[in-house]
Amino acid sequence: MLKLASSGPVFIAAARGYFAAEGIDAELRFFDAAQPIAVAAVAGGVDIGVTGLTAGFYNLAGKGALRIIGAQSREEPGYHLVAYVASNRAFAGGLAVLADLPGHSVAVTQVGSTFHYSLGLLAAKLGFPLARVRLVPLQSLGNMVAAVKGGQVDAALIPATLAVPLAARGDGHLLGWVGDETPWQVGAIFARAPLLHERRAAVAGFLRAYRRGARDFYAAFLAKGADGRPQDGKDAAACLAIIAGATGQAPDQIRNGIPYVDPDAALAASDIRRQVAWYQSQGLVDRSVDPDSLLDLSLIGGPAPR
Repeated sequence: MLKLASSGPVFIAAARGYFAAEGIDAELRFFDAAQPIAVAAVAGGVDIGVTGLTAGFYNLAGKGALRIIGAQSREEPGYHLVAYVASNRAFAGGLAVLADLPGHSVAVTQVGSTFHYSLGLLAAKLGFPLARVRLVPLQSLGNMVAAVKGGQVDAALIPATLAVPLAARGDGHLLGWVGDETPWQVGAIFARAPLLHERRAAVAGFLRAYRRGARDFYAAFLAKGADGRPQDGKDAAACLAIIAGATGQAPDQIRNGIPYVDPDAALAASDIRRQVAWYQSQGLVDRSVDPDSLLDLSLIGGPAPR
């Protein structure tokens, strides 16, 4: 996983002994981008990934190596996961709204990343060719933040826990939020396919523990009040402290970037089909990949693999 608030359910499940209660000694391993997690899972370096879905993931999963077993984060209106951020130089030069992005450089972690896909959705919504934006793959979130701050790129898609303090320091300008513009199923829980056959009971235990953490996360941050806005629950401070300890970020920084996470890890399967079709249209995912064959949602009460 990545050291982001979207990994909060895992941090909570580990800290509160939910994995241990299932007989699982969970070792958390951190990466700087989502695509390498899928590669590590195929190589056997990790058993389960809890991160964003990428073109690289779909290509590997399409060969039978990985299966999606549940949901992680979603881009939803009113919840802040990833922001569009303009550099000061570009903002001063006229990049003031999202419709101004054509003709500018935009940093992403990698081609085929969740950031790339979000930008593709935005281009379709606003009616400009994605080719009019120059993608700059910088491999890590830290590199992207530094590039915006230094003016090496005009804009970037940056997670809220990094984007909000960047803007607060005056090192960039927030142009908008992906969830408000183009909601989609960003993250998932996936497992090595052999693990689902060899240690299925352990995977089921992992998911039970994860869902307990996700329900705590939801109750702490995501339930909406009478005004229709998310409000903190009584457990918010404790959950913030857990996430802060795991990520090394200040609680206030994390609170400004809490994403939507389904409390039951329920997956928007139709959105997986849309993602695969888009990546295939861009030549980033092999045409032979069948999105329905990548899913095994039976352990969270969904359909069994096809």
